Amino acid sequence: MFIQQLLDKKAKGVFEPFNQLDTQLFSAYTVQHYLHKEDIHGYSGIEATRTQTLRSMSSGEQKKVVLKHLLSLKPEVLILDNLFDNLDTEAQQQLKNELQQTAKHTILIQLLHRNREALSFIENNLVLNEHGEFISTTSLPHHLQPTNDADKAEMIPAPLYSFQLNSNELVRFSNVSVSYNEKQVVQNINWTIRAGEFWQLKGPNGSGKTTLLTMITGDNVKGYGKELYIFGRKKGSGETVWEIKDKIGYLTPAMTDLFSTRHTLAQMIVSGYLDQIGLYNIPTDMQQRSAFEWVQFLSLEQKANKPFCSLSPGEQRMALIARAMVKHPPLLILDEPLAGLDEQNANKVIQLINRIAAASESAIVYVSHQTEKGLQPQKVFELIKTENGSVGVEA
Repeated sequence: MFIQQLLDKKAKGVFEPFNQLDTQLFSAYTVQHYLHKEDIHGYSGIEATRTQTLRSMSSGEQKKVVLKHLLSLKPEVLILDNLFDNLDTEAQQQLKNELQQTAKHTILIQLLHRNREALSFIENNLVLNEHGEFISTTSLPHHLQPTNDADKAEMIPAPLYSFQLNSNELVRFSNVSVSYNEKQVVQNINWTIRAGEFWQLKGPNGSGKTTLLTMITGDNVKGYGKELYIFGRKKGSGETVWEIKDKIGYLTPAMTDLFSTRHTLAQMIVSGYLDQIGLYNIPTDMQQRSAFEWVQFLSLEQKANKPFCSLSPGEQRMALIARAMVKHPPLLILDEPLAGLDEQNANKVIQLINRIAAASESAIVYVSHQTEKGLQPQKVFELIKTENGSVGVEA
């Protein structure tokens, strides 16, 4: 509401003078606006996308290109909403340096969830009080403070059935290289994911993380003809995409927007059994009971029949993890699961991931640019950029 008031030049109180100024918004919604424009017209309107489409870029590269375009418009006010989501550490530092120069001639308004994301050169700090009024503050508000809640000890809900696998190796890349338009993205990737392992996949924007993930899930044709083995079978040896997806639980924060206002929390979680958004098939009684056990596990039983979209961001994210995990898939992929969360909610999600890793037989691939305090992956696979594409290093 605050952002919309600024853009509509209807801001009130301390921000009323901003109604006379040219304001631009940088957020995930802005990126989606340019992507939608590109899909319809074939060109986003951003000069840099004449040589490479915005859609073909990684989420981090998209943000960098869009922000550079907005800065070129020389706005008087620039709203920065969740500035650092999907940006690697190096890109974040470059952005901070550029924005520090920008702040000399442009008013910056940063909206943030986590204290560590605060731009140090922004001097004025405001928070909303219980009446929806902005007040000045020098202390960190409660929702931005890290918490140290102890992990819950109970076991996760049991699976309804077990997957039969031909091998302990779930995924194996053997000297896999991938190029797009003669530009090499990754080279000689050797990476094996085994049952029950907890991995973090790291790498800067544009390093090929999405390429590797989509090759695993079957959404990328680049996997064909490579020495890539998924659940014990070589890619392209006769398996269907749906046979692969049936064994994979997947989460990305963008999935939040796929569930309409009519989906309840319980319906959203049980839909994980059916591999669909919404309930076009009727779940069994056992599936519904299992989904409710996950609702209880998340301590959200009082909200089981509430619309999913009415939950807090942290509750939504935990519910999406439960949806991805409800079948106890052999492989669980969590792509930037903390994006957009404040410190308190991020901590809860980290604890949930650690509990699932400790109590289940699912292998977990946690994808992020940075190491999160409290997260307990067993191994790290890091993509490092070179002139000839990214190489993989196991730690």
